[in-house]
Amino acid sequence: MIEITNLTKRYGQIKALNDVSFNVKKGEILGFLGPNGAGKSTTMNILTGYIPYTEGSVKVGGFEIMENPEAVKKQIGYLPELPPLYQDMTVLEYLNFICDLKSVPHRARKAQLDDILYMVKIGDIRKRLVRNLSKGYKQRVGVAQALVGNPPILILDEPTVGLDPSQIIEIRKLISALRHDHTIILSTHILSEVTAVCSSVVVINHGKIAASGSVSDFSATEGTVRKFTIHVVGDKSSVQKVISQTPGVRKTDFIRMDKDASVFMVESGHDVDVRRPLFNELSHNSMAILELRPMGRTLEEIFIDIVNKDKNSADQ
Repeated sequence: MIEITNLTKRYGQIKALNDVSFNVKKGEILGFLGPNGAGKSTTMNILTGYIPYTEGSVKVGGFEIMENPEAVKKQIGYLPELPPLYQDMTVLEYLNFICDLKSVPHRARKAQLDDILYMVKIGDIRKRLVRNLSKGYKQRVGVAQALVGNPPILILDEPTVGLDPSQIIEIRKLISALRHDHTIILSTHILSEVTAVCSSVVVINHGKIAASGSVSDFSATEGTVRKFTIHVVGDKSSVQKVISQTPGVRKTDFIRMDKDASVFMVESGHDVDVRRPLFNELSHNSMAILELRPMGRTLEEIFIDIVNKDKNSADQ
């Protein structure tokens, strides 16, 4: 859906982005992470057509942004960190104004806005002035304006900043629901947000991609190994023998008995996924898997390690 290849942005002699490449697949929610000044905002400004890039290629929905900027803009709904709300308009007046900006046909507006108001759960405040809304409702109105025109791609910049815990949970639920019809890039400093709603992660630092992969890969990988715990119904020694003999398994450690299940820690190489062959082997031996849970550091710890490692490399 989005293909960024060897993207570079220069401001004079300074490279804000340096040979950045990553893809976002249809229906994916990508967590776009990085410290302040890493290049996140520059990347999003390029994707939304706000600024040009110096080198590389950016394709959105099959369109190269430099060659077809209008076609690309129609593919994207954007929620900046500070939603562009007009305080003296009602919610409905504001969304109709956004329809004007996005050239939504008049005959299609009512049905589209009704759908959006229902989806974002702001139908009951449609006649209220934006200035009188709470922070949470203003954020919802910001999401609603991004949805106007039914763009297949949403770019959300810090969508839960400043919200209270209950509002954060509601926005997370909304983002998760939107994945069924939209591809989403979520830029955030709140790493628990990524764990809660994202399927993949890109970490950018000093204008370069420092790491990328699925959220499960990040949480399950530590150094050169991948670890998880597994609960299996069956005799301890028999289960351990089957697990140990499964191709790709490096190490098996017994942890405890949990009622009628044996609990083991299983380790494999970081580039080997043994879950499917392990399932097949245990099923073949009539050993039921009750739970399989990835182990490893938190995303926060991994993020800090990546940024610090990148910083140390740059200082040398």
